[in-house]
Amino acid sequence: MNEPYARLKGRFARIATLGEASAMLGWDASAMMPPGGGAARGEQLAVLAGVAHGLLVAPEMAEDLAAATAEGEWDAANLALMRRAHRRATALPESLVEATARANSACEKVWREARAASDFAAVRPFLETVVALQREAAAALSAATGLTPYDALMDGFQPGIGAADVEPIFTAYEAFLADALPRAEEIQASRPAPVRPQGPFATETQRALGRRLSERVGLDYDHARLDESLHPFCGGTPTDVRITTRYVPESFEQAMLGILHETGHALYERGLPAGWARQPVGEASGMATHESQSLIIEMQASRSDAFLSWLGPELHAAFGGDPAPYAPENLARLWRRVERGFIRTEADELTYPAHVILRFRLEQALIGGDLAVADLPGAWAEGMERLLGITPPDDRRGCLQDIHWHDGAFGYFPSYTLGAMAAAQLMAAARAAVPGLDRALARGDFAPLLGWLRARVHGQGSRLGFQDLMRAATGRPLEAADFMEHLRGRYLA
Repeated sequence: MNEPYARLKGRFARIATLGEASAMLGWDASAMMPPGGGAARGEQLAVLAGVAHGLLVAPEMAEDLAAATAEGEWDAANLALMRRAHRRATALPESLVEATARANSACEKVWREARAASDFAAVRPFLETVVALQREAAAALSAATGLTPYDALMDGFQPGIGAADVEPIFTAYEAFLADALPRAEEIQASRPAPVRPQGPFATETQRALGRRLSERVGLDYDHARLDESLHPFCGGTPTDVRITTRYVPESFEQAMLGILHETGHALYERGLPAGWARQPVGEASGMATHESQSLIIEMQASRSDAFLSWLGPELHAAFGGDPAPYAPENLARLWRRVERGFIRTEADELTYPAHVILRFRLEQALIGGDLAVADLPGAWAEGMERLLGITPPDDRRGCLQDIHWHDGAFGYFPSYTLGAMAAAQLMAAARAAVPGLDRALARGDFAPLLGWLRARVHGQGSRLGFQDLMRAATGRPLEAADFMEHLRGRYLA
């Protein structure tokens, strides 16, 4: 490699290391930090963001990017991603980067208490500051990239996918849901109701079982931790990955399914190409891809008939009591139950996209200036009524339920449903390519599926764009067909 490109690799490794430090501080803020540490933690994260930004926009960075050449597909992709990162970074002044980090941290801390109290008024001024700064950043990025302001934010989470790509998919899904949801409810009502396992379920038992399940799926705890947080997430670094969940004594399924979901994210991070660590091409290819990896584990594999036949006896052995609720067919009815609910993270596969569509439309309006933050609760209630025919009784179950906007993550939400569609398409391809995949899941063996994902998705890093990755793994770009077929087979048959 030529000297400018070699220098760039060194600089980007330093930037990535700062990002790793920020990731660990962010994990700690959500999982371990005492409440009184919030202000100092916000300043720490802001300074790290400013330092990383300064390295990225330094004059010598631009000089080396102009002079660098790369040979080979991976190096060429790495250099292209470096130039993309530099273009986005130079669009944002350091003062805006630090102000955004401080505002996000402050708003997120207030949101925790506001959510618990269902007090939108408490967080509103903080969210207004976050939205104002996001609008400013979106305008700057739009000018630098040629994308619309909202697309410029989306591009930060899943490059190459914009609102114009998403809107037709979501409009078609609304039409599908309007017909499929009442049909699914009718079919469900005609069948025996599931029997819910009776608690309480001790937190220590849930924690031990959750760890065993994540290990069974393939997570290596020499490089991972399982902790608790208000909002389950996966953080950390590829060699020190952190997953969290939330335990409630009345029900174990929220924690167990949350752990399986976050394990999918963790496996993706652990499977990224180690030879390209701390380089742009060695990172995950975007959040839609990331969501596909969590959902292929949680929704496609872990809720399959095959895996439930193995999991049911394991659950009964852990919690005891009447074995009937743990029968695979009962677990299937229980964990695939369709219900028009208020909480996105508790939604079934059929109604979940409606929650995403609502947020997609609202955040576009917020960034575009067509919706004031003060009007968000009312707009949320109207959207839920239109999409699912229900109205949240309070803001805790409405616009306060998610951390994303309060932490400055605008443009993220579409990735959830794009990821669900990609998960269905990838699972169909894996079943076609790997003989006996479901027989392995029936033994609690994820190795065949994980091996296929390691080769086709994890190990590719960011070498390919999202659509090219889907083409390479499945033979075609992202389509909704496999997702719709999956839903029909699971809920309408």
